[in-house]
Amino acid sequence: MLKRTSASKFVAFLLAGIPAITQQPQSNAQQQKVKTFNTAKLKLMEGKQIFSYTISRPDPALYCEVGPHYDFIWLEMQHSTQTWADLERMIAACPGVGVPMVRMPDEFESSIQKATDIGALGIIMPTVDTVEKAEAAVRYARYPPDGRRSQGGGQYSQVWASKTDDYHNTINQNMLVIVMIETPVGVANAYDIARVPGVDGVLIANTDLGNFSLSKPGSPEYEGMVKKIHDATLKAGKWLGATSPQYASGRPDSKDMLFFQNGPSFDGYQPAAGRGPGGRGGRGGTAPQQ
Repeated sequence: MLKRTSASKFVAFLLAGIPAITQQPQSNAQQQKVKTFNTAKLKLMEGKQIFSYTISRPDPALYCEVGPHYDFIWLEMQHSTQTWADLERMIAACPGVGVPMVRMPDEFESSIQKATDIGALGIIMPTVDTVEKAEAAVRYARYPPDGRRSQGGGQYSQVWASKTDDYHNTINQNMLVIVMIETPVGVANAYDIARVPGVDGVLIANTDLGNFSLSKPGSPEYEGMVKKIHDATLKAGKWLGATSPQYASGRPDSKDMLFFQNGPSFDGYQPAAGRGPGGRGGRGGTAPQQ
């Protein structure tokens, strides 16, 4: 009996040393999984407002110029003739600089895959009327188990090599998925859309909300829709934003608005003469936000 007890203790002693060898790599991997290098997302997590610079025409020099000064760069693909190759060249021109986010042309896997493969840290999905479209945005933006993004070729690892040496295991939590509500149908489904797992935030599309509802900003109908989106998004526990940076202050709900298309840089930087503040109209354009 004593011999069996001694042998058991000896085996237990040997086994006790094994976790010390195997747990250390797991701990490092776990630490890396929680590393957030998307500075726009970090600011949102801290409750700070973030603003963007919109680029609608291919210009790598402009991207590298404005990238370090804005919370994120809004790369336009819905209202633009830019190609994925154009965006790829801009992001590759200055790896690890800024936070590139793409307003998508559609919710197809092939499109979202291109956005992520070229190194985008976020997608902005326009005209989301249904839960299914929101689910598609999430599904193809993240790797399993959080989504169904395919692991293929692309420049993403090289772009973010200065931020992480394990892109695959860190990108899911660094990816921002923003959905835009723009129509009365979307407003009616706002809560169900906002609470889709993996949707990080909801963006009020100020211009098209009036366009599709045939109402004017400031009218009871329009403001009623804004309130419904506001209440649904906060109820779902997601971040709320608006395409108009004017919503950042001066309204009762401004304190709840955290992200915007265009607006000021975070360090006082002013675009060079002729550049303008960015906008849907292209480089230096000042067209109203959608």
